[in-house]
Amino acid sequence: MRTLLSTPVRVVLPRRSRVAAAFRRGLWWGVLSLTGGVERRGRLPRGGCVVVANHSSHADTAALLAALDARHSPAIGAAADYWFASPWRRRICRRLAAGFPVRRGGGGMEDLLTMAGELRAGRAVVLFPEGTRGGLAGHPADPALTGETPPEAKDGSLGTFHRGALVLAEEAGVPVVPVGIAGTDRLLPKHGRLRSSLVRVTIGEPLPSAVTPEEARDAVVALHARTVAEPLKDSATRRRVAAVVTSRWGVPLAFCWAFAEALSWPLMPELLLGVVCVAVPRAAPKMSLGALAGSLAGGLLALQLASAGVHLPAPLTTDRMRAEVRHELAVEGASAVRHQPWNGIPFKVYGAEAGRADVPALDWLTASATARGSRTLTVGLAFAGFGLLLRRHRRQYGRYLALLGGGFAAGLSLIVHGWG
Repeated sequence: MRTLLSTPVRVVLPRRSRVAAAFRRGLWWGVLSLTGGVERRGRLPRGGCVVVANHSSHADTAALLAALDARHSPAIGAAADYWFASPWRRRICRRLAAGFPVRRGGGGMEDLLTMAGELRAGRAVVLFPEGTRGGLAGHPADPALTGETPPEAKDGSLGTFHRGALVLAEEAGVPVVPVGIAGTDRLLPKHGRLRSSLVRVTIGEPLPSAVTPEEARDAVVALHARTVAEPLKDSATRRRVAAVVTSRWGVPLAFCWAFAEALSWPLMPELLLGVVCVAVPRAAPKMSLGALAGSLAGGLLALQLASAGVHLPAPLTTDRMRAEVRHELAVEGASAVRHQPWNGIPFKVYGAEAGRADVPALDWLTASATARGSRTLTVGLAFAGFGLLLRRHRRQYGRYLALLGGGFAAGLSLIVHGWG
């Protein structure tokens, strides 16, 4: 491996450029966090550099903008015949990706050399030397999103590297930095649809500007292979929870839990959603809908039983709770259940008291669907978003469960004491 003859001088870029780069980094980090997360290994050297990376998806640009330091104000070389072919694409490319046009049908070298001054000023110029999407495939399937055992990564081949990136680096006197990207081919496949996937970006050691295309290509291939092969750290408890959630028993479990809570069970279904939606964020919609269906079915049965004179056990409830619900039902009828998501009184108290107040079943079902639906679906999706944001810490899932259980117990104690 050749060594650098000199260390690049650090030059501070204009504040406006760095602020815009910070905005783009935050934007794409947020987007990728919601679609599976992004991880970075390594850092760019100080000063300007030419970044060369494998290219298998349009999501590669977002991954690099999210991973590279804003102080380098990275600029992305984009195909002029595609990204600059219309005004709206040009605006999107320049504003959201700091893109600059590179012609693929002749004149591309001239386009690249216009960035030499930017490099000398300390900027990072990102190029995909293959010239088009393709190249390496293979991705670590994220069990935090899929609930499945990761499959073996697929092998692929990286296309031939064009010399343009290396000529630009030599002209500007800056190093070439190889970068391996994994997971974007799953996140946004070529001609495919967007889906959840962890994205990993590994930044390698800088290479001298006189590096050959073959050496740069080999460095990117090695980084990609290392990125794909790195095992995902996970919690055995989370994997067991995920196995149940993604099995045929997942939705019935949510239904039965919520059904029982609407009758007598003291633990609200939102606690279950806090467990399962963080473990498997993609399962949040179906688990939330299952819990909602169970709540409505249980609440309707509680109303019918109470109207028939049946008194079911209601642990962790108080006479003051029941008195407050009776007052609300007398004033507002079935619509009184709209207070339930906010006042801490269990849903089963509303169901039982609605039955004793002879609230019509259809009115009760309609009102409770709105009240419970807004709460259950919002909580489920919120826990799913939390699970996505904390995906890289999923090995701490056991500790999360302990904190969730402790927080729930403390909150329930405060509610019961407050209504005592």
